[in-house]
Amino acid sequence: MKLFKLLPLSLAVAGTLASAGALADNHDIDAMEARLAELEARVGGQFNDTQQPAVLNAQSEVPLGIVFSGYARYGAGYQGGDSLYVGTAGGIGGGNKTGRLGNEQNGGEIQFAKAFESDAGAIWDIVFMVDHWEDASWGNTGGTQVKKLYAGASNVFESQPDLYIWAGRDFHQRPQTDIDDYFWMMHDGQGAGFYNLNLGGVKFDFSVVGQVEGEFVGDNGKYAATSKLHGMNLGGVDLALYANYGFKSDKLENDNDVADSAYQLAAEANFSGQKFLVRYSDSAVDSVFDLKEDQTALLFSFSGGVGLTDNAGIQYLTSYQMNEGDAVEDRAQYNVIVRPTYQWNDVHSTWLEGGYNVVDFDDIDATNSSWKVTLSQNIAIGGETWSRPMLRFYATVGEADNEYTGQNPDGSYTTSNPDTLTVGAMFEAWW
Repeated sequence: MKLFKLLPLSLAVAGTLASAGALADNHDIDAMEARLAELEARVGGQFNDTQQPAVLNAQSEVPLGIVFSGYARYGAGYQGGDSLYVGTAGGIGGGNKTGRLGNEQNGGEIQFAKAFESDAGAIWDIVFMVDHWEDASWGNTGGTQVKKLYAGASNVFESQPDLYIWAGRDFHQRPQTDIDDYFWMMHDGQGAGFYNLNLGGVKFDFSVVGQVEGEFVGDNGKYAATSKLHGMNLGGVDLALYANYGFKSDKLENDNDVADSAYQLAAEANFSGQKFLVRYSDSAVDSVFDLKEDQTALLFSFSGGVGLTDNAGIQYLTSYQMNEGDAVEDRAQYNVIVRPTYQWNDVHSTWLEGGYNVVDFDDIDATNSSWKVTLSQNIAIGGETWSRPMLRFYATVGEADNEYTGQNPDGSYTTSNPDTLTVGAMFEAWW
């Protein structure tokens, strides 16, 4: 790939940022480590992500009444250019590879849950969620849909008090990188399984789910067996391993466009506010529900945050993903996103995000790219980067240069070159 040489450079820049703490004097190492931990917490994106399953354990408190939680972002953007948002044609997988700040669509997820405790000490919950997103990039058909309706229980086996067993419809296996808003695995569906089976100090999750389409209740014939091994701490590195297998039922027996099986293998390492992950998919990209023949995908991603001073920090992400096979146009995608932040006080902050994203085709003499810069002035409920609710007032400029969006009958390529100038305001909250 003619632009592959940019990837090591971006990784080197990110690695240099991550190692900033190494410049401290040895005699003050304890104080330096404590200060780094505090600063990393300011920019590391620690928050209660309600998109992940709320897994109960034997120590969970049972709140009274109904628990109301969710995630939402809504606002308006004035379009002063060709496009309201910035993106690159031909991208691999989901997410917003040019950066999400000032480049996000509207929507939200509203959740209600009720917990119970039996006389024997088992803790149960029933969870219901609806979501509402701007278009089919998040909601299969747009509009409001039931995304969760499940029940689960923990402390039902004396030897495994933290084992949580569930059945129903749920957001399922949604590991995410933040500033590109990328769920690099996603297996929402209806099924059953368990979390936190204790295997000698290491935890194991396993579930089998069927994919559902939008507002429908039954599955569409595509299934996923998902697993995760986690709770492994190796010298300050929190390691998790994933293995997923996709397959189809007899409902799709005569559909030749659906592969018989697919699989994914992945590893995720978190350390000192940074995250490194690698994922390999066969007959799939982000989900083994894809069941797409004759293609593979390989992803590397490094992201995190570093505190520079009491008030200034920087978040960043760089990734490389390749998609190739007989059924696809072989291509690689790589991106760099950098977001410096400055916290004026416990209410006001300023963020500046720059992103660059490239899709480099292998068998086609074409490269697509996009860039954007967003300046955002924020008002939040607290003085941390992840404090929400937050009001944002922002301006985004950017451009996409797509040398290939399709092929004309005469063999020439269709192209596009939209620019973006957007001024907007929005709120974002998780609770």
